[in-house]
Amino acid sequence: GEYDSARGKGAYGAAGYWAKTKILLAGVLVNWLAAVVLFAVLAIFGLPKILPHQVMLPFDNTSVKTPVKVVRLTEGSPAAQVGLRVDDEIIAMNEKTISTSAQLSEATQQSSGQTVNIEVKRNNQTLHFRTTLLSRDQAKNGGYLGVVPHQSETIHATWSAPLVGVATTVQLTHETLKGVGSMIVQGIGGFFGQFIGSPEQKQAAKADLAKVGNNVAGPVGILGVLFPSVVNSGLTQVLLLAAIISLTLAVMNILPIPALDGGRWFTMTIFRLLKKPLTKDREETIQATGFLILMALTIVVTWNDIAKLFS
Repeated sequence: GEYDSARGKGAYGAAGYWAKTKILLAGVLVNWLAAVVLFAVLAIFGLPKILPHQVMLPFDNTSVKTPVKVVRLTEGSPAAQVGLRVDDEIIAMNEKTISTSAQLSEATQQSSGQTVNIEVKRNNQTLHFRTTLLSRDQAKNGGYLGVVPHQSETIHATWSAPLVGVATTVQLTHETLKGVGSMIVQGIGGFFGQFIGSPEQKQAAKADLAKVGNNVAGPVGILGVLFPSVVNSGLTQVLLLAAIISLTLAVMNILPIPALDGGRWFTMTIFRLLKKPLTKDREETIQATGFLILMALTIVVTWNDIAKLFS
């Protein structure tokens, strides 16, 4: 009774077009609403800013930035030589306040090769260091100071949190669809571009394919990134991860890919528009072909993940 052509009381096929649409897209809607709720909850306690131009409402929304913190030191760098440590908060350089990572980068670039005074906070204590930054030629690989700074930003809301949840979900849905579309275009163009055009065009096509491969991860790659992160993260990061996964499932499931809900709805709609019967055999062939393609892609991506682990 789960085929479009099925008939009989209570069978899926016996339902009308709009009833079938509701059935097929119900899971997509639930995943999308789950993302809205999670983003709304995060907005109350502090929604991490993950996009440069992430949506902020002009009312009831505030942005809070953490201090610029050292997350990695280059061995033998000016910072390491004078005793800076990971987790130190950089407050000022040459008595100029450092409130963003961009300000730190600009300050070190302007003072390249010069001796500077650095003020940091460590365990609620203010410490002062004096070091000589690397010159432009010396800083090609590790930076002038030799630190990797990090600064997080969170968006806070009160009564407008549900609106922030909806707006953030809509924005990330758009960004996800745009990213998927870009990957498809690069993948197709990169594949066919290797066989036609000038040597330079073929090289560019090969680079596009490599970029697609680096941007796609399967189960192995995802677990390799997420498992260590989740274990070492707090509740905020776990909720953010859950919201992104739920949103991604909604977006991927609505795409017109056979074997997925969006593919079944797309197939049903096309046959309705063409006014042709969608028989059981036709539906099975279409969905089975789509499933085989998905499995083949999963195997290729998983193999790519394993190759990355050993490369």
